[in-house]
Amino acid sequence: MNTGRRERIIDEQQAAAWVEDGMAVAIGDPAPMALVRRIIRRGVRNLTLVASGFALDMLIAAGCVRQTVSYYAGGGPGVPVLPSFRRAAERGEIEVWECEEGILCAGLQAAAQMLPFMPWRAGVGTALPQVNPDLKVFRDPIRGEELIAVPPIKPDLTLLHAAAADAYGNVRHLGGPGWLDLFQYRAADRTIVQVEQVIANEEIRADPWATTIAAADAIVRAPFGAHPFYSRGFYITDGAHLRAYLQAAEQAAGGERAALEEYLDRYCRAPEGLAAYLEAVGIKRLLELHEY
Repeated sequence: MNTGRRERIIDEQQAAAWVEDGMAVAIGDPAPMALVRRIIRRGVRNLTLVASGFALDMLIAAGCVRQTVSYYAGGGPGVPVLPSFRRAAERGEIEVWECEEGILCAGLQAAAQMLPFMPWRAGVGTALPQVNPDLKVFRDPIRGEELIAVPPIKPDLTLLHAAAADAYGNVRHLGGPGWLDLFQYRAADRTIVQVEQVIANEEIRADPWATTIAAADAIVRAPFGAHPFYSRGFYITDGAHLRAYLQAAEQAAGGERAALEEYLDRYCRAPEGLAAYLEAVGIKRLLELHEY
């Protein structure tokens, strides 16, 4: 019997090939944008996307999404709802599985524990079970309280970004994992983590408590891979880049897609990989984002 450890490092092209039409894909926070852009470049379609924010909006803008499972489709202060999401939802181009943060976590937890549902209290007495008929109101047999039964939210694949990992898939998030990362990891059939650095297994073993995910299915080395988002300890969010996308997406929501298509072509479809994308952004801009 072969009991040796398996190296799990793959490149971004191999990682993107794991994503197939019709899959349920969860995306962590900060989003692994190198992988998100590869999905757009490949022209994947009909995804059920468990994601939030700009990554969700960009994949909708590129036509990759059939259904969204999201607690937040906004873009920060002043942008309560992102334009591509709003337009697609209003026109019936995507299905929206309505939920809030707690319900999303409960559904992911139900999938992780292989349960038919997870009970949740928030939303009782609201119209949420009518808006989303998959949420069932029931009476707790122990205390007699009304609760909501949240069905499993089961990603086929979870895509995450983290600070570092070794060749065997042991991952470190600097300053702790993203808000939903561990829920998404535990619920999914497989998980790919893109990282800023690949470090030695000896470094992992020297501080085992720093490991946040053990034996992820694949690791992708992607320095600056979360751009235009932040990566703790490495760089901050590129607000100007996000504003440029937002302006293009708002024009598209108004019926003029030229600027949005230009953005998608320049930053997602044309670059053959992460290195070419970073060249398009420019070394001067990237160095300006250094956190320390």
